[in-house]
Amino acid sequence: MKWASSKIAGGFLVLLAVFLLVSLTVIKNDLDERDAFLCAAFHADSSLDPAQCPVHTSNTSWYLTAAFVFSFLVGIAGLFLLLLPGKNALVEKTAANGLEQPTEIDTSKLDDEERKIYTLIQQREGSMYQSDLIKEMGFSKVHMTRILDRMEGKRILERKRRGMTNIIVLR
Repeated sequence: MKWASSKIAGGFLVLLAVFLLVSLTVIKNDLDERDAFLCAAFHADSSLDPAQCPVHTSNTSWYLTAAFVFSFLVGIAGLFLLLLPGKNALVEKTAANGLEQPTEIDTSKLDDEERKIYTLIQQREGSMYQSDLIKEMGFSKVHMTRILDRMEGKRILERKRRGMTNIIVLR
């Protein structure tokens, strides 16, 4: 789920929880007034058994309690979504085209082979097929896989499976 859509969903859930809580509070107050009237009327007639009072034998209070708990859980879920951390620190949104562009990596920490691979992928707008990378660099498949494993471990790039090959994408 994208960062912005989780914030929207969180805001919606919080608003829904507030609406439910306000509605349930109004309903509870109305039921309390009704129950007080019924209880007073029932106990005014001395011929009726107080244990049979409809107010005290109803399950309405349990239903309301469950509804309040549900509302609180919806609100907590909404707050959780609102307070989730933002986008990945390695990726910045570009305002011009809305595409995710990789940030600059400190290439001084890379060895020569890793630096050449990073530069080549960067020149190809941040992604290229692993088979094309092998052809360009002239490395064996095993050697290229080991280099890419190291770079993936350093969170510089990631491999995505596409058919019989991988697409290498800068993070």
